[in-house]
Amino acid sequence: MIVLEFKLKGKPQQYQIIDDMIRTAQFVRNKALRYWIDNQGVKLVDLYKQCAIMAKEFDWAGRLNSMARQASAERAIFAVQRFFSNCQAKKPGKKGYPQFKKHTRSVEYKTSGWKLSTDKRCLTFTDGFAAGTFRLLGSRDLHFYAPSEIKRVRVVRRADGYYTQFCINVARTEEVIPTGITVGLDVGLNHFYTDSTGETVSNPRHLRKSEKALKRLQKRVSRKKKGSNNRKKAINKLGRKHLKVSRQRKDFAIKTALCVVKSNDFVAYENLQVKNMMKNHKLAKSISDAAWSQFAQWLQYFGKVYGKIVVAVAPQYTYVNCSTCGNTVKKSLSVRTHVCLCGTVLDRDHNAALNILALGLRQAAINLNTVGHTEINAWGQTDLYSLVVTSTGKLTD
Repeated sequence: MIVLEFKLKGKPQQYQIIDDMIRTAQFVRNKALRYWIDNQGVKLVDLYKQCAIMAKEFDWAGRLNSMARQASAERAIFAVQRFFSNCQAKKPGKKGYPQFKKHTRSVEYKTSGWKLSTDKRCLTFTDGFAAGTFRLLGSRDLHFYAPSEIKRVRVVRRADGYYTQFCINVARTEEVIPTGITVGLDVGLNHFYTDSTGETVSNPRHLRKSEKALKRLQKRVSRKKKGSNNRKKAINKLGRKHLKVSRQRKDFAIKTALCVVKSNDFVAYENLQVKNMMKNHKLAKSISDAAWSQFAQWLQYFGKVYGKIVVAVAPQYTYVNCSTCGNTVKKSLSVRTHVCLCGTVLDRDHNAALNILALGLRQAAINLNTVGHTEINAWGQTDLYSLVVTSTGKLTD
């Protein structure tokens, strides 16, 4: 499944209709959740039936396409399923009990309620709201995909306009020449990451660089009268600035992850519990600005696309164990150099990256013994067996 995004170009009246569509989708989702709370144990089919009842009970709800109403009900049931899965997994902290939405920003259609023009540069909504035709602004080309491959069309409202996302049911694969290189990554705040060769990538700190402008825009919002048009304009400018920062962060994570995956056949990184680390209020803003979780998600995604092996390892003791002899060298966070009795002197993050690579290769070797050499090769990806044996010299538990 791939997602292609375009900006919608239309008239102000059409944007107001989209807002009505989004509010209706939010209403359907909240009503479906209320029905589940009052009748726990209901299934998705029961919520689909309630969508049909809502369409008859509320005329304005019936204007929304039937599949769009079903998609809104699916959002409610997915929230319920996520809550139960967190409970079964005994996730620490709050389990995410489903909540009613107040500020929904999107509405989702399935295979009906919309239509593409013959040149696939215009999108028309054909349900009861009759939002009309919008031009699609973007660099991607939909001509490569058949209309039957488009399974979802999502309309998203952001601070700088309205966007549509086409969810296309195709598998993305890329062929690259194997490099035979393995790498371990240790992410941090001083450097975005340090790899097992000692190379570092600087931390861009997008939020820190924009903090002064954000504070100034926030002051302008607080000075405006509540409910006034000037306050709405100031809020929009503030939202645009936050949106720019988030896009910069995402762009950096994508490009960095792509470079790492294309340059190496085996990537090991530490599986950090970022949510727990955010409880440290002295470092929470810097950790959030680094976007380690987003970087890890793109590593996993590009690993599947390019047929590379990406392994997440537990981060415990990677910074205190010596990468040469394995002895424990305790150090505080302020100590940036690893000095061991065996004579090893390395940067703290470089030592951790070497430990992460060793743990990743060991974990891959264990998986080989469990799954088997034949099944791994059946993936049609890089030969994990030869890669692990070449890097470690042996294949053991």
